Amino acid sequence: MPARVVYFNIDGGLDYENQLLAEWGVADKIELVGVTTPDNAEDTFVEAVADADGVLVEYFEVTRAVMERLPKLKVISLQAIGVSNVDLDAATDLGIGVTNTPGFCSEDVALHTVGMIIDLVRKISFLDRSVRAGHWNPMLGGLPTRVSGKTIGLVFFGSIPKLMVPILQAIGLRVIVYAPTKSAEYLEEYGVEKVDSLDELLATSDIVSLHTPLLPETRHLIGKRELELMKPTAFLINTARGSVVDEPALVEALTTGQIAGAGVDVIEDEDTETSDLFSLENVLITPHAAFISEESLADGRRIALQQLVQRLVFNEAPENLVNMGTGTR
Repeated sequence: MPARVVYFNIDGGLDYENQLLAEWGVADKIELVGVTTPDNAEDTFVEAVADADGVLVEYFEVTRAVMERLPKLKVISLQAIGVSNVDLDAATDLGIGVTNTPGFCSEDVALHTVGMIIDLVRKISFLDRSVRAGHWNPMLGGLPTRVSGKTIGLVFFGSIPKLMVPILQAIGLRVIVYAPTKSAEYLEEYGVEKVDSLDELLATSDIVSLHTPLLPETRHLIGKRELELMKPTAFLINTARGSVVDEPALVEALTTGQIAGAGVDVIEDEDTETSDLFSLENVLITPHAAFISEESLADGRRIALQQLVQRLVFNEAPENLVNMGTGTR
């Protein structure tokens, strides 16, 4: 019998995935089943995945209670980089492998982030809105300043900020990095400077760009205290995860002039798609779109499927395994 995999609430059909299985010569070894439902309840998920060896999800929260009800499940493939929506400890305890798709959208997010920086510094979207509102006045919002000679601080240093560095340096920015797991020598290879604390980066930077995964220790990494350390002329960019920033504290900082502006591709409440940030003129907002391109979506789908094939067809530890559950089931 072929291994059964459920794609739970994943947009689009499975023609591309089935084409890949045929190209890889394993189409008869694995069966893909798409389940799309507006009901995100645990019971609905468990019913859909009950007979599956594997499941592919993007945002659904897979808790210990859910996994305990799925004794046949061997692997959870996340069509995403972040893994905060899966209880990794529980998966490990239950012998379920969890995989992700690192790097599938690094180029796209890097370019989007740099675009946000340039937009904020040059007031491009702000001036576009003002013209459309009937104001042909290049002085609205105050005079911009050049970025050459200024400092940008990158919080963490994975594949996305690495791609940003050459562009940032080309427009004259000094790049400093807070990355506790990276040595100064390692960062020097990329032509950037290591700072020893987040506080130092926040106080020094004219632009702060966040590139952290959402973990218990990074939730609200940037809060009221951290925002108060920033320069009143500084910009904050978040293309990581919404909850890395304490959103009410950010709204207050932007409203009171504690910082000059922000660019965000993510918000804390993406379930209801609402935020007090939406009403602020000094905020540039995109709808969690930084990762999207034709190429990135295809790459993400291919990488996520590869993990399932490695585990369920070849009984190997998947390349992007993020926990110790190598498949004891």
